[in-house]
Amino acid sequence: MKKLNLKIGVIASLLLIVMNPTESSAMHIMEGFLPVKWSIIWSILFIPFFIIGLKSINKIVKDQPKKKLLLALCGAFVFVLSALKIPSVTGSCSHPTGVGLGAILFGPSVMTVLGVIVLLFQAILLAHGGITTLGANAFSMAIVGPIVSFFTFKFFKNKINKSWAVFIAATLGDLLTYTVTSLQLALAFPDATGGIASSAIKFLGVFFFTQIPIAIAEGILTTILYNLIVQNEGEEVA
Repeated sequence: MKKLNLKIGVIASLLLIVMNPTESSAMHIMEGFLPVKWSIIWSILFIPFFIIGLKSINKIVKDQPKKKLLLALCGAFVFVLSALKIPSVTGSCSHPTGVGLGAILFGPSVMTVLGVIVLLFQAILLAHGGITTLGANAFSMAIVGPIVSFFTFKFFKNKINKSWAVFIAATLGDLLTYTVTSLQLALAFPDATGGIASSAIKFLGVFFFTQIPIAIAEGILTTILYNLIVQNEGEEVA
């Protein structure tokens, strides 16, 4: 029954991907948008986290083979949520990230690998993001977001109701992803008069107008799914 419930979740997630209409504009920094220097810098910074993530996944698969399906579910959850694009101001788009769930269940390093896989497939199949900007997008969504969610959950889980801890962790992970993306864009395109700080404020203003309610909705959805997984597993999973 446990496996059946998780399989249904994966199938439902894949159906959502198929039914979701796609457009080329989105929060992920698009192909060729960053200067070459910054594309290289973010790629170099992301590589060590990816290597650590591969080791973490290998350990989980070896020591807990029954967790493979749950890993797949976490990956599908990221794919579905980060593929949903909601129009924002000035023609940009916002979307959930979905990284909080996997970070809470398996740790942030695992989500680095799953997040990169998702970003790669979205860049190739959905024109969402890009190959040259993969390092930058991975750093914000697959590294910073999961780290924030993981440590936020660890901090709150024994202090407040666990459902609230999950909600806060997923919500903050989403918001910090966008904060880092705004900083990445500000570093690459500083304002002519106000510099990096002024540029960052402008990018944050563009994204956060729609991102705050989206992050709250993601927090609620993540909490619901986490509780269902805990019930199906018959014990605490994180």
